[in-house]
Order: sequence, then C-alpha cells, then structure tokens
Amino acid sequence: MPFRSFNDLVADAKRSVQEIDCEELAELLDPASDSPDLLVIDVREAEERGRGYIPGSIGLSRGTLERDIAARAFDGSVGESELGRPIVVYCAGGARSVLAAASLRSMGFTNVQSLEGGFGAWGKSGQPVEHPRSH
Repeated sequence: MPFRSFNDLVADAKRSVQEIDCEELAELLDPASDSPDLLVIDVREAEERGRGYIPGSIGLSRGTLERDIAARAFDGSVGESELGRPIVVYCAGGARSVLAAASLRSMGFTNVQSLEGGFGAWGKSGQPVEHPRSH
C-alpha cells in the first residue's frame, strides 16, 4: 500500500462526512431551533481553544476524542438512544474535524457533521466567539 498523506486521509473522510456551514450551525445553535440536544465539539488543542471558541461547545482535542467522549459529553457512557444525537465537530480550518467526524461515525454515532472551514470560518463570518475567563 502506498503512503497516504494527511490530505489524502482528509479527502477520503470528506466523501463520507457531511459538512455544515457557519450559517447552518448558527441556526442550529439558536435557542428557538429544533436541536436543543445539539452537541458541538471543539477538537482543537487547549492552547487553540484558549484564543476563543464557539459558545456552548466543549473542548475535546483530536488526540483524546475517542477516549474521552463518553466521560466528557455523555456522563460516562453512551446509550443506544444517544448514538443519534446531533453532533457538530470543528477545528481551526476544517480538516481535523472531518477526520474526527469520520472517527465518531465509526464509533457508532449516526448524526455527525463537520464545520466547513472550522473556527477560522466561524470567526470570519461574524458569529459570536467566547473567550475563557482569566483567573
């Protein structure tokens, strides 16, 4: 088998992962939307998240996502009924989140999307950004 680059893996994942744009995510995050159980996961590293994040998102870095999702997002275990919960993952530019979404799908989650363009696109679109509180 020939070497497969990061970009090759992302291209493959994009064939099976649905992407959502910033406007669509903003609509889903609107309190009046029909997605009150929407889970938004920031798969960037902690130092990236420290520069700002999408309000209401939880930080689960790409390196710990599969190991920690049950504990951090589902109170310790994922039940059959929770596999269909709507999930949107994002990173800085949209590549790591596509890989993360593909991984979550392989874990059994059925309603997973990736934010097209990631946090960079979110910020450029003028959507709200939260910043961690300083201690």
